[in-house]
Amino acid sequence: MMLLVDAGNTRVKWAVAGPGAAPGEWIAQGAVLHADLDRLAAAWAPHAQAFTRAIVANVAGDAMRERLAALLPVAPTWFVSRPELAGLRNRYRDPARLGADRFAAALGARTLAPGKSLVVATCGTATTVDAVSRDGDFLGGMILPGLGLMLGSLARNTAQLPQVDAGFKLPPAFADNTHDAILSGCIAAQAGAIERACALLPAELCIVSGGAASQLAPALGVSHVMLDNVVLVGLHAAAPFLD
Repeated sequence: MMLLVDAGNTRVKWAVAGPGAAPGEWIAQGAVLHADLDRLAAAWAPHAQAFTRAIVANVAGDAMRERLAALLPVAPTWFVSRPELAGLRNRYRDPARLGADRFAAALGARTLAPGKSLVVATCGTATTVDAVSRDGDFLGGMILPGLGLMLGSLARNTAQLPQVDAGFKLPPAFADNTHDAILSGCIAAQAGAIERACALLPAELCIVSGGAASQLAPALGVSHVMLDNVVLVGLHAAAPFLD
């Protein structure tokens, strides 16, 4: 049995995969905020004795790596970007500098939609919008502040604009009040970046994932699917190719 862990900037996501399971077919899964990291041991406890592997993508720094290493029930394989893995070729200028989560997300997207030109948008603390060619080349991408950071920056750096939290109701494009105008503008900026990437590739499919995906996906005017935890899917797909 295998434990998959994606340590992002705000949350740590995890999944448990049984022997022979296809990527994305999991026995259990969950997520905790960084502040609640100690809850992971209890969440993993029902399966801990059966774990033979743990594969971890960590973009949250050395302190998070140390904390996770102490919590994991088995010695982990730390997932890192590399020039090629499982048929995905990394065309970043310096392949090792590509964030492990972005490489895993691209691998997960290609695993589920092979042979298609893809835009992979992960919408979390930051929003990353990456391109994968039909032939399996990771071409690079865009990084922009996530929806929450955009909303917060307006409240912090202006004199009179309020703090707005992203809701589940999409506001009108031309809002008739300040609260909705801020939300509409920030959602349009996020959706616009994703749609521009889709047009430039051009993409046959856009895969949208991350904590803010449910707020952004309804605003997209391109063909897309929502996929929770695409990074974990990529880690699962990578497992047979990792030592």
